[in-house]
Amino acid sequence: MRRVNGLATVGRALTCGGAVEKRLAQAALMSTCSSSSSNYHIFSQKLADRLGLSRPSLVRRVAGTMLFSVAASSMAQDALAKEKPRSEKFLPKEVVLYQYEACPFCNKVKAFLDYYSIPYKIVEVNPISKKEIKWSDYKKVPILKVDGEQMVDSSDIIDKLFHRINPDSSIRDGEEKKWREWVDNHLVHVLSPNIYRSTSEALESFDYITTHGNFSFTERLVAKYAGAAAMYFVSKKLKKKHNITDERAALYEAAETWVDALNGRHYLAGGSKPNLADLAVFGVLRPIRYLTSGKDMVEHTRIGEWYGRMENAVGESARIKE
Repeated sequence: MRRVNGLATVGRALTCGGAVEKRLAQAALMSTCSSSSSNYHIFSQKLADRLGLSRPSLVRRVAGTMLFSVAASSMAQDALAKEKPRSEKFLPKEVVLYQYEACPFCNKVKAFLDYYSIPYKIVEVNPISKKEIKWSDYKKVPILKVDGEQMVDSSDIIDKLFHRINPDSSIRDGEEKKWREWVDNHLVHVLSPNIYRSTSEALESFDYITTHGNFSFTERLVAKYAGAAAMYFVSKKLKKKHNITDERAALYEAAETWVDALNGRHYLAGGSKPNLADLAVFGVLRPIRYLTSGKDMVEHTRIGEWYGRMENAVGESARIKE
């Protein structure tokens, strides 16, 4: 018969049980238990003597319940301990993301990599010279290199990675696809008119960009002030192009539209885990969250609770810092 080490089993019970369970566990320490009938009755009798119980049927029920509960607890703990990383089927040797720090599409990819705990290196591309991606025929970011293989376009990158992580799963075409397209075709276009809405906000945004970006000291000064001035005027053209009359109203409306899509669910697909649409919305909003526009969005809409939940779900950055 398969033997169970009573000392180890009861030790686990002592760790996680309440006062009654601890008394039962202390009683069980007197014996090493097995699944045989004779040893079960020996254990039951010792348990009765230890706890002062006299009714045989009650003793057997208590002993049986204790052994079942402890065994179940042991199995649950073992299963938890054996749980593998999210990306167990995709373990590349080197992942390198070529990006701009404030780029919403780059941040979509980073949110995916962070959520699936895929370690990656960052190469910050100088937006003026783009010397870091001269090796590539593709001159936009993000570019992701996975063990030397080039991937481009944020949504295509995420689709390819998802299939490698989940080779037996398919990306749903319904609600998830709809909201991922909404992110690319609508939400991202609301962001620039907001972060460059005024000269002060444009300077705030470029201070963030140049601090985190790949600039020399001179380039940083030029980019911060010339870039902020240029993007302030560009944002006005974008505002007109996308039929935005009030920047903040458009941002708040987008945030509320997303919350309405959740329809009371923690995440778009329901359940306890975000899907690719959740990761896309979170990714593009993450770089603005602590700018003035992002703070206003959280303060004036219902998106804050979901955003906080996503921060916890995505967890720490998987970036390898050099």
